[in-house]
Amino acid sequence: MTGPDTHIDAVDPEALRKRALTALTSARDRTALLTSCVEDSELTAQHSPLMSPLVWDLAHIGNQEELWLLRNVAGRDAMRPEIDGLYDAFEHPRAERPSLPLLPPAEARHYAAEVRGRALDVLESTALRGTPLTEAGFAFGMIAQHEQQHDETMLITHQLRRGPTALTAPDHMPAPAFTGPAEVLVPGGPFTMGTSTEPWALDNERPAHQRLVPPFHIDTVPVTNGAYQAFIADGGYTDERWWAPAGWSHIRAHSVDAPLFWRREGGEWLRRRFGTVEPVPLDEPVLHVSWYEADAYARWAGRRLPTEVEWEKAARHDPAAGRSTRYPWGDADPTPEHANLGQRHLRPAPAGSYPLGQSPLGVRQLIGDVWEWTSSDFLPYPGFSAFPYKEYSEVFFGPECKVLRGGSFAVDAVACRGTFRNWDYPVRRQIFSGFRTARDADPEAA
Repeated sequence: MTGPDTHIDAVDPEALRKRALTALTSARDRTALLTSCVEDSELTAQHSPLMSPLVWDLAHIGNQEELWLLRNVAGRDAMRPEIDGLYDAFEHPRAERPSLPLLPPAEARHYAAEVRGRALDVLESTALRGTPLTEAGFAFGMIAQHEQQHDETMLITHQLRRGPTALTAPDHMPAPAFTGPAEVLVPGGPFTMGTSTEPWALDNERPAHQRLVPPFHIDTVPVTNGAYQAFIADGGYTDERWWAPAGWSHIRAHSVDAPLFWRREGGEWLRRRFGTVEPVPLDEPVLHVSWYEADAYARWAGRRLPTEVEWEKAARHDPAAGRSTRYPWGDADPTPEHANLGQRHLRPAPAGSYPLGQSPLGVRQLIGDVWEWTSSDFLPYPGFSAFPYKEYSEVFFGPECKVLRGGSFAVDAVACRGTFRNWDYPVRRQIFSGFRTARDADPEAA
């Protein structure tokens, strides 16, 4: 791949420009919220060795925007070349970043704002076609996605920090308990996975290719806190037979006996959520579990995690139309009626919510709420080509990382679609991760 293929050649360039501007502005508004709701001392502190100080993310966002939009697209000289190394995510591990001579909060804000002002000038003057980076506004969409991904990272840091609540958002409206079927049959047959036409798709989503998928059953909704508590109560964390060997070693070495942020008190499970301690809601999808925990639960339940191919077929296959759609509900961009995205709420919605977002087969909440672990290693698709840099995907390919799909309540719609691939190490729990389970079906199922 030399650049993003696109199916929107006939789209008005001004419409593309407006879309890019909206995506960039939305991301920056969220960045401002996440970095203005606490004192500067909280921005420069490291709240967990797993995460960067918030002020590092802020300046890194500006630095990447300068690199790609000002230097690569517009061909301008570096504004502050001396800081490039400080904000290179591969040069310094997160645990070391607090010791670096980072820009202080006021200077980081000024730098990011100055880059943004110049980047908007570039957006206004650039023809959104003709080069791999500019075709359909790809570079601008890539940068909007990059900022939103760091916004999710910063929201994780807010969850990890101690102290009073700094962020608020309305809860979901009360909803009746889900009473639909526990699982859905996904028929076997060919399926088009990935994309060659989504203009802002990232390299690991490409190219589109055919996969033959045997029939399988998949949970209609993600596994809930209530269901997961049954696993705990049945001794799930003390029974080695449910665990992958590396997972068993990990939970024993780190005394893991429940999802991250949970604790038992007075016979009740409580959780800490953005500075507030509350009872664990039984009807919400379980959150903050590692791949090892998800895999162990699935084994205990007599099931398994879906493969990445199965997950995407459940999310995109429209049997009536005989094709793959952009989202479970079709090709239209997400609305608040389709999915729980964009930090509108600071928690998953109850299982079974968002009926307008279900797939043609009736699978719900495949987009938003919680990232869903799959059984698959993070590997390239046939015909993969790194673009525009190897460090986004290629350096992570291999058995060390497992694939997550679907996005969470912390993900913005620009960085979430039916083909979007996330990945992480199987021990990770601070991320907004959950799962659903699957099982094989009769090979004759059509």
